[in-house]
Formats: sequence, structure tokens, C-alpha cells
Amino acid sequence: MRKIVQFNEAKFENGVLHLHTEQTDLLKGLKPACQIIADSDRFAFVYLAENEEEYVYLYLEEGIWGELRKALKENASVIVESSDESLELDQFNEELNYLISNIEGNGNYGDEMVKKVESVFIDS
Repeated sequence: MRKIVQFNEAKFENGVLHLHTEQTDLLKGLKPACQIIADSDRFAFVYLAENEEEYVYLYLEEGIWGELRKALKENASVIVESSDESLELDQFNEELNYLISNIEGNGNYGDEMVKKVESVFIDS
């Protein structure tokens, strides 16, 4: 079964974006896989992390896209954390910029996903 981590808080502190989750057990032993994919059904970006056995999907849903945009503009580090674990998302900015450029104007992601991504991330 797919393991999904969701974030309930996003804060900028000292030029770093901190994404907080209550799902402590799922962050233990994770390493960044340095890849971001899209989940068009849930209007989310998904950063892939992995442990020794499987991928864990870090869901970056629409509610925190404003903070993600700020992280991109400032080339800020992004760290996911729980009460006792943390993980820096390596190559986050490069991967998200690449995915956004692929989504822009691309109906393969679904018209609603394209519209939402463009409204937040594409300067007009």
C-alpha cells in the first residue's frame, strides 16, 4: 500500500521553508529520491522519498502552493519535519521548476490542474 505524508503547516524561517506533519512514523529513515511528480486528481505535487523498502509520497497539496512559489522565487531550502524527525528535500527547486514548465499549457495533466498551476506559479 502506498505510504503518503501530508503537511498541515508551512512556515518560512530564516530563508528556509519548513513543512510540518503529524505523521512522525513515516519520516523515520527516509532519504530524498530527488524527484517530484504530479497528482492531477488531488491537485498536488508529490516529492518522492524512500527508505530501504519502498517509496514514501510527500504530498504538497494546493493549500501550500503559495509557500512553494515563495521557496522557488527565493531558491530556499525545503525541509519536511515532524516533532522528532526532519528531512531536507534535495534538488527540490530544480525538480519543481522542471515539473511546472512541463505542466504549463499541457492538457495531459488535466485542464483544471493546468489552470491551478498556472494561476499560482506562472507570472503573467
